[in-house]
Amino acid sequence: MNIVVTGGAGFIGSHLSEKLLSLGHRVIVIDNFHEFYPLGIKIRNILESTDNKELIKDFKEIEESSSKKIKKEEIIKALCDVTESRKYKLYYCDIRDKENLDKIFSEEKPDAVINLAGLAGVRPSISEPILYEDVNIKGYMNILETCVKYNVKKFIQASSSSVYGNNKKVPFSENDIVDFPISPYAATKKSCEIIGHVYHSLYKIDMFQLRFFTVYGERQRPDLAIHKFVKNICEGKTISIYGDGSSKRDYTYIGDIVDGIIKSMEYLFKNKNIYEILNLGNSNAVSLKEMVETIENELNIKAEKEYLPMQAGDVLKTYADISKAEQLIGYSPSVTFGEGIKRFVKWYGKGDR
Repeated sequence: MNIVVTGGAGFIGSHLSEKLLSLGHRVIVIDNFHEFYPLGIKIRNILESTDNKELIKDFKEIEESSSKKIKKEEIIKALCDVTESRKYKLYYCDIRDKENLDKIFSEEKPDAVINLAGLAGVRPSISEPILYEDVNIKGYMNILETCVKYNVKKFIQASSSSVYGNNKKVPFSENDIVDFPISPYAATKKSCEIIGHVYHSLYKIDMFQLRFFTVYGERQRPDLAIHKFVKNICEGKTISIYGDGSSKRDYTYIGDIVDGIIKSMEYLFKNKNIYEILNLGNSNAVSLKEMVETIENELNIKAEKEYLPMQAGDVLKTYADISKAEQLIGYSPSVTFGEGIKRFVKWYGKGDR
């Protein structure tokens, strides 16, 4: 199958691309290499996911020593060239660029699209809500419109546990009312779920909206808590705890998330007239305090902590009811939080992150 993965240079996208390649699919990655975090991280993600690890040092040297002479676009073009193969193609493209999307779909003729692209982060969305609307909704609709034009009937959209807001009922079920998001980011994700149903109804696009619950693991974005905490603790820096440490998250290991996406895709190819929303979580809420203690124990280092007020947009608890995903696609997360932290720390310790 020809599978488009938007946001394929990111944390989840690079792991998904790697898995799809191992299953024999052709992977078409679309990414705009947004400066939400350093270019070098996404370069590493791409090279690791395409089994070109030996080139990581070369690209790092190019980026660092020639940054003033070589433009970002030239570095990415070189990355596209060295990773291109019969089974993999990387495109430097913003999902808001409908003309470029049209060219890619025309050339590649995808059988399915997995849309992981978009601006992430609850807190940044509060300061730039219009930008989040532009990327996460307009860009998403551009992809859907392109699917309609090229008759792509299988589609997976990355939604988020953020849509639940401060849901009082736990665990969170797909049947719960999610009309009360508390951040622009969450609102864009809820909007995408609704818009997706429109395209399913009008154009018979089979679709999953997958609500991811706090994904972590190797290659995790550096702005996320686990990565920041490990880095700061290793460097002897203070970590910031927002609230009293009692807030909880349903941390879900990257391998389990990828498995859920793959199972969703396989289900779509075997069935028709599908529009479903699924929780992909671990169904185990871990407190912030417990998360820090787990990292401390794995590193064998005691963290220096500062306690700060809860930040706007942060929810108090996420906790997934995964029974629907278990029954429908056979989703079964297998990595415990402790084991996932062990794997992340091992990965982090291998090099300069």
